Amino acid sequence: MIDRSIHPNTRILLDAWRRMQADPQSHGLTGPDASDHENLIDRIFVVEQREDQSWLVRTSGTMLNALIGRNLVNNNYLDLWTGPDRAMMAAFLEAIRFDGAPGVVRGSGETLTGERVELEITLMPLSIEAGRSPRLRMLGLYQTLGGEPMLLGQPVFRHRISMLVPPDTRKLGPQLRLVGNQRKGLH
Repeated sequence: MIDRSIHPNTRILLDAWRRMQADPQSHGLTGPDASDHENLIDRIFVVEQREDQSWLVRTSGTMLNALIGRNLVNNNYLDLWTGPDRAMMAAFLEAIRFDGAPGVVRGSGETLTGERVELEITLMPLSIEAGRSPRLRMLGLYQTLGGEPMLLGQPVFRHRISMLVPPDTRKLGPQLRLVGNQRKGLH
């Protein structure tokens, strides 16, 4: 995933996810402390895929709940989206689940009175727990990209997708190198 233009909170969370994937045992000792990123923690949520293919919100941060205007716990995450955006989000969640790597959604949120804010939502598969099917839970970050005061305290009612950045599961392998050799005297 190309992450040159992502929000700093998104970068922090993606870096932590990568470190946990590389060395799950030592991350707790060497990783950042949650108290260093309180504004990030309040925007985090966890979704779990159910047998009916819905994505139940298991936990959601206080700032996220305030932005949406309700507690999202025990609600279907896909209910935040309508029409084609809902279908795209369902397929995007499936791609993240299948590939086992993070993805980022760019879009907008709108209040009932038409105020808008740009959004960045990051979703990443959580580690597999013993006895559970792989990648059924995802960690999410709901991040506004400025303009939050323009909502005037009103909750985001409608969500729209403008861009999906799918998981990048390319494996970096050996690089091919061309070597030239000019021998003198050979014709």
